[in-house]
Amino acid sequence: MTDATLQAISAFPVLSFAAVRERLLTPGAEIALLDVREEDPFAQAHPLWAANLPLSRIEIEAWRRIPRRDTLIVLFGEHRGTDLAPLAARRLVGLGYTQVHLLEGGLEGWRAAGGELFRDVNVPSKSFGELVEHERHTPSLSAPEVKALIDERANVVVLDARRFDEYQTMSIPGATSVPGAELVLRVRELAPDPATRVIVNCAGRTRSIIGTQSLVNAGIPNPVAALRNGTIGWKLAGQVLDHGAVRRAPEAVSDAHRSQARADARRVAQKAGVQWVAADAVDSLEEAGRTVYRFDVRTPEEYAAGHLPGFAGAPGGQLVQETDHQVPVRHARIVLADDDGVRASMSGSWLAQMGWEVYVVEPVAAADALSERSALAAVYPEVARAVGEIEALDLARLLDGDASSTVVIDVTASANYVKRHVPGAWFAIRAQLLEAVDGVIPSARRYVLTCGSSLLARYAASDLREWLDSRGQSDVEVLVLLGGNAAWFSAGLPSESGETRLATERTDRYRRPYEGTSASVEAMQGYLDWEFGLVEQLGRDGTHRFVVA
Repeated sequence: MTDATLQAISAFPVLSFAAVRERLLTPGAEIALLDVREEDPFAQAHPLWAANLPLSRIEIEAWRRIPRRDTLIVLFGEHRGTDLAPLAARRLVGLGYTQVHLLEGGLEGWRAAGGELFRDVNVPSKSFGELVEHERHTPSLSAPEVKALIDERANVVVLDARRFDEYQTMSIPGATSVPGAELVLRVRELAPDPATRVIVNCAGRTRSIIGTQSLVNAGIPNPVAALRNGTIGWKLAGQVLDHGAVRRAPEAVSDAHRSQARADARRVAQKAGVQWVAADAVDSLEEAGRTVYRFDVRTPEEYAAGHLPGFAGAPGGQLVQETDHQVPVRHARIVLADDDGVRASMSGSWLAQMGWEVYVVEPVAAADALSERSALAAVYPEVARAVGEIEALDLARLLDGDASSTVVIDVTASANYVKRHVPGAWFAIRAQLLEAVDGVIPSARRYVLTCGSSLLARYAASDLREWLDSRGQSDVEVLVLLGGNAAWFSAGLPSESGETRLATERTDRYRRPYEGTSASVEAMQGYLDWEFGLVEQLGRDGTHRFVVA
């Protein structure tokens, strides 16, 4: 460890494993435990309540995800022997955060102190789902059993609880897309006959379990079961999935069905400890020391058509699935809104059981109240060092004239880079950009930074400008592609695809074993085996504070 690293670490207070654990176990004591590595290394091992906030994206995400600047923040994360936490701490302090700490000993310190480490992403939600099934014995049917019902043309409906885009990628033959929070509201439209068997599926297990148990908790008269192990189980059974399906639940819900769903959902939420608040009283929840997250849990289409001011769109099923991303401050307050009293109440019931302090806004359906049409306006910090800009057509002329003098570096998500990028552009993860320029990317008289929109590229260009100046290379030009890749493509300029020039590994995103259509049998089975072991891991960890109602 260098003297500079030691000096950087000493500039920030350190919290021990024991102190962090005590905070996690104290109701109302807020803490943001943040892993600042990229998503793939984060997914390999992290504490249960750690949220991933990559060093690469701190300026883009921090103010939105951690809205209160005096939140207690604890950081960890290494990359190839370099402790990224002090770098992240400096950036967070620069953004106005006042209680920034480093985790004593980092991830290895957590492990050495006896702390449990978890694999994958969205672990709090997934482990909670396994605990729900363990304690409530959520009914389920195997893939062969469900296929037999479909083949026999039995009185059965299959409801896919994932996002619509996931459903379109691969689905059970004949299934209808009904994202998780919509199930209790819409199930009676799809299965009005109480004798109809309702099967709920997702890709793996969590959303199948939570969706099925939601219907059980709500007391619908139909027999209900989860498709055991979801589309993974279907594939492992050697059965064929559909691709590109478009079946969706009817938008209209009858007054009688909506009224019944509202009463059922409120009863379930009350049992779980959800509280209700008037729309004009939400601001009063922002007491000293308390973070308040506001989410509209209806569909994206409904949110776009009008929502309460100050509320972000987060469909309820995904919100419950992705608590670590959406609500990284543990013990924060969560306020949910809809226009019918069903989806917010059902989503809130699960979040409350996960240990969150949850409030549901009394339903507001009046058009004047749901007046906001645009998404929450994002506010980003200024770049440390401003750099010049270049338009797409001017860059194209430069590359056509003397490509050797200009190097394009793309810091977008690697999946987007592989799909399409400026011909000749190098891919680099922003947090590893300087390492890449120093060792992999060719030297040039001019570097042009780009990404999808040019937003992240501006921060990366600022990093590069500062680094070059520190090395006495102020004559090297650093520019940002104005409008980013979107401007290049919209100008009709040529593009390139594939992993053509990777200056850094594609660790910015963890490849889920349950996404897409190309996962191996070994990966899918390994993922299921991991999920089966989560209840035991929760017991060893002891910080979850889940209470299954």
